[in-house]
Amino acid sequence: MRSPFSKQPPPLHWMPLDNAAKIYPAARRPNWTNVYRLSADLSEPVDVPTLQSALGTVVRRFPSMAARLRRGVFWYYLQELSAPPTVREEACYPLTYMSKAEARRCALRVIVYKNRVAVEIFHSLTDGNGALVFLKTLLAEYLERRYGVTVPATHGVLDRHDRPAPEELEDSFQKYSGALPASRREHTAWHLSGTPEQGAFLNLTCLHLPADATLAKAHEYGVSVTALLCAVMMMALQRWQAEVVPLRKKRKPVRVLIPVNLRRLYGSRTLRNFVMYTTPEILPQLGDYEFEEICRIVKSQMGLDITPKQMSMKIAVNVNSERLMAVRVMPLFIKNIVMKIIFNTVGECKSCLSLSNLGMVQLPEEMRPYVRRFDFILGVQASAPYNCGVLAYDNTIYVNFIRNICESPLERHFYEVLRELGLPVTAESNQREEDDDVLRELRR
Repeated sequence: MRSPFSKQPPPLHWMPLDNAAKIYPAARRPNWTNVYRLSADLSEPVDVPTLQSALGTVVRRFPSMAARLRRGVFWYYLQELSAPPTVREEACYPLTYMSKAEARRCALRVIVYKNRVAVEIFHSLTDGNGALVFLKTLLAEYLERRYGVTVPATHGVLDRHDRPAPEELEDSFQKYSGALPASRREHTAWHLSGTPEQGAFLNLTCLHLPADATLAKAHEYGVSVTALLCAVMMMALQRWQAEVVPLRKKRKPVRVLIPVNLRRLYGSRTLRNFVMYTTPEILPQLGDYEFEEICRIVKSQMGLDITPKQMSMKIAVNVNSERLMAVRVMPLFIKNIVMKIIFNTVGECKSCLSLSNLGMVQLPEEMRPYVRRFDFILGVQASAPYNCGVLAYDNTIYVNFIRNICESPLERHFYEVLRELGLPVTAESNQREEDDDVLRELRR
């Protein structure tokens, strides 16, 4: 099959960043870019030339992801690539720094390591839900070429030869913005800290949970799996803070940011960013919270937040600011200064970390024999040393902790809470066992 790039390419298309994407180029700094990873482990080693050929076909289906980040006078924008990116070999650890120069060439990486295919994406291109559609579609094209199977366009796999629909490229934030904006006012959450790793090394710990047992436990407490994991995280954070801040009156709110996929809420088909958030919290100054109590708090706060009307108010906060004439005509270098200040004031400091759950990964039956596992890894926050990405596949939930500090207290407390709930949990890490608290605990 001839590559779609073998013919004279049409004029390259450009598109403005969606509303959520605009903050990421402005907020990045020399030691941090908002890049995340989705990966799939296959049943056999990856044939790189075949994957490169498949990528050449698939990128035309995703012009908003196979793109470079360009700088304009008033805003950054995306420009469609003239050729597919080159599949690269894995570095020593995931989510290595993406420089401005690299993002200008291509803000998407496709990486291979033995049986694993990974995509790393600068967050201005899309959110984790859009990236998962891209990865599944790329895998479908690869499996067709490698093994001759026919994979239907179902379960989030798109037809690789269709043109992208206009709805897939829309900025849904503009479409579903409400008339009344929500308030930005929130108390600053407890700030996680530790000993910084040398050389920008990132520690990765993945906990494995049986999906059926975890779902049964969530039903036992009357919550969703996301709410259960959020409650476990908040319990772990409460215990960690009690260790390092013995005086109760000096403790700060424990708040976890949970991204919400708005496509389900509004019926959007966009493949660009379309996520807002809910931030359940507890106040350790008031006393220690029992796990069941935290579950009730998380369930009620998520229930209040995750409605079309409430989310439209949160969308309106950012969209209304973007529509102001004074902002629209402001030169980009001034916008960058203003947005960085806003990000530092009302951004990540309002939560301890993110817990992003992409849910159960569904695949067409034709693909399942060839795919053993999926993983979702967020980058660490700009001002906090931790983040956590979650997804499930084939009755296993993968909880990926990433941190840029030496100590691993959060993983240890999270693991202990899961064991207290009676959930079987195993762990793996990119650290040597003798250096890793969680793995040492498993060997006791």
